[in-house]
Amino acid sequence: MSASPEALREGKGRIASLDGLRALSIGMVLFAHVCGTRYFVSLVALRRDLGNVGVRVFFVISGFLITTLLLQEFTATKTISLKMFYLRRTFRIFPCAYTYILVMFLLYWSGFVALAPRDFMHAATYTVNYERVRPWYLIHLWSLSVEEQFYFIWPAILLFLRPRRGLWFAASVLVLAPLARFGMWYLTPDLRWNIGTGFQTNADALAAGCVLAGIRTWLWAQPAYLKFQKSQAFLLVPVLAALGAALLYASRPPLLLVSCLIGQTVLNIAIALLIDWCVRHHASPFGRFLNWKPMVFVGVLSYSLYLWQEPFLYRLSDAVINRFPLNLSLAFLAAIASYYLVERPFLSLRRRLENRLARPRPAMHLHARAAATDAFVESEAD
Repeated sequence: MSASPEALREGKGRIASLDGLRALSIGMVLFAHVCGTRYFVSLVALRRDLGNVGVRVFFVISGFLITTLLLQEFTATKTISLKMFYLRRTFRIFPCAYTYILVMFLLYWSGFVALAPRDFMHAATYTVNYERVRPWYLIHLWSLSVEEQFYFIWPAILLFLRPRRGLWFAASVLVLAPLARFGMWYLTPDLRWNIGTGFQTNADALAAGCVLAGIRTWLWAQPAYLKFQKSQAFLLVPVLAALGAALLYASRPPLLLVSCLIGQTVLNIAIALLIDWCVRHHASPFGRFLNWKPMVFVGVLSYSLYLWQEPFLYRLSDAVINRFPLNLSLAFLAAIASYYLVERPFLSLRRRLENRLARPRPAMHLHARAAATDAFVESEAD
């Protein structure tokens, strides 16, 4: 069973299925990290692939959601307020992240964790993805660095180029990023370590979500595409996603060439198509599972959970807090504390500040801005 674009939201400001998809994504990351901890199986190859795929799903979702909201704002107001966008991002991302970084600094200062001042410099400036040697307690911030770099440049690009040319720019990234990966491997061997973490080598995952947001309405008007979504042929999409994921760690020709130029691109596009299917078919059995309240709750919790799982899911430590299942329980408890004590209060403060700073607009524009703001509050998580 499918839905029209107007029927995508379940409850105020929530895009159907996105929270459930986030829950699946954070589940893949958690499984990858809990593997190898004491009293849990190792599964080296599987944990590596699942964790990477989970992060890439987050990237595609971020590109899709952010671009959807920016296009909604542009349609309603004929512009994009960079000031308000960066205000929303600041209150959405910084409080939880800097709280985590502060706690890690206190543990480092007290001698409980082995870190270095440069690690905190990279963490505080969202450049962990360009740090060659990353310690376990801050290593996961590489993906947040990629997303923050995306948030910094994409709204300005979309505003400057306008939606049509901006989306063509995003489509070009789907070609340029694979070439960047290929070029870094063969032309700059000393920088190979940055393939997979550098923004330039991950931009196509975000761009896939951006392009999906821009063409989704057009796609849904194409009978052939809708027929494809309903057919058994669509099962090829998750199969291609699995093949693309399997190629992520190819290190020898010719598989390396396929991975750099094709494998990751296929994975990103397949993830985008699967997201579109889940959003459109939110009333299907799988869609109902994604929108099941426990799944939605884990999805809403995913940002705090991603931040706080790292200290507890450390497979090289034999400390009690790093043993399964206590480690997973503690990760959830820390995430719940972060969500209710930091994340939600700052989101409420953001809404109040946004209402004060927003300039008066026609009633239609105010309604559109309020809807976009609700979507940020209810649906946005990294």
